[in-house]
Amino acid sequence: MTSLATRHSPPATRSISVAAIQTSYGEDMQANIAKTIDFVRQAADRGAQVILPSELFQGPYFCVSQEERWFAEAYAWREHPCVTALSPVARELGVAIPVSIFERDGPQYYNSLVMLDADGEALGVYRKSHIPDGPGYQEKYYFRPGDTGFKVWNTRFGRVGVGICWDQWYPETARAMMLQGAEVLMYPTAIGSEPHDKELDTAEPWRRAMQGHAVSNVVPVVGANRIGHEQVTEAGQVFYGSSFITDHRGDLVESLGRDEEGVVVHQFDLDYLDRHRAAWGFFRDRRTDLYGSLLGPR
Repeated sequence: MTSLATRHSPPATRSISVAAIQTSYGEDMQANIAKTIDFVRQAADRGAQVILPSELFQGPYFCVSQEERWFAEAYAWREHPCVTALSPVARELGVAIPVSIFERDGPQYYNSLVMLDADGEALGVYRKSHIPDGPGYQEKYYFRPGDTGFKVWNTRFGRVGVGICWDQWYPETARAMMLQGAEVLMYPTAIGSEPHDKELDTAEPWRRAMQGHAVSNVVPVVGANRIGHEQVTEAGQVFYGSSFITDHRGDLVESLGRDEEGVVVHQFDLDYLDRHRAAWGFFRDRRTDLYGSLLGPR
C-alpha cells in the first residue's frame, strides 16, 4: 500500500546544469578536438549537463581574411571530425554538447552547429542565420546565410536554444527561440579585436547584449568565446574571452577573464524559471498585431 506521505510528496524539481568552455585554438584540428574533449570532461566532473565550446573550435578563426584554402576544412555535418569525435564522449559522460562546425553541403558552405544529446546522437543541424561581413569578420566569403530557421533542441536535460556568434546581437533570434519553448539560450562565439579600429573594444557591449536577452526573456544565457592571439594574417587578431553565464535577471553568475582558459558551470531551477517567466507577463502582453513593421523592407 502506498503511504500517505508518499502520495502527497512534492514532484521532483527540474533543473539544468550548464557550462561554457574558454580556451585558445591553433591550426591542428585533432589537437583542438582533444583540447575541447579535455575541457568537456572537466565540466562534466563539475556536474555540467549541457557543455558549450566556442564557435568554430576546429581551428583558428579563418574568417579574418579571404583565402580559398580554408574551404578544404569543411565537411558534411554528420561526418565532421568534431562531431564524430565528440559524439562518443557525449554518450560516455551522459552530457549534451552543441558542436560548432564549418559545414559543407554539396557546393554550399555554412557556419553550422550540431546538437549532440546525452546518448551521443545528433539531434540535427542549425545553420547560422546572420552572417557578418566587415574587417576581421569576412564571413560572407565563406558562408551562405542559414536555411534551417532558428532551432531549439529537446535535450535530455531541457530545451536548449543555440544561436551562433553574430546571431547573438539580434533580439529577434533570442525571442524566436523562446517562442519555440527554449529554457536556456546558448551562443558559441569567436570575437575579439577590430582590425579597422585599434581603440574599439566590444567585450562589454557583447556581454550586455546577451544580458539584455536574459532580462527580456527571463532566461539564463551562456556565451562561450575563445582567447589568444591568432596569426592567420600578418597583423593577427586577439580574442578577448570574457565567457559567461547569466541568470534570468541578466546578472553574471559565472564568468572568465580575457585571457584565462577554463570552464564555468552553473545550475538553474527550470520549474522556478518557468513560473517566474509567466509571472513577468512578457509573453502574455506581446502585441503581435502591432509588429508587422518587423517584417518590412529587407
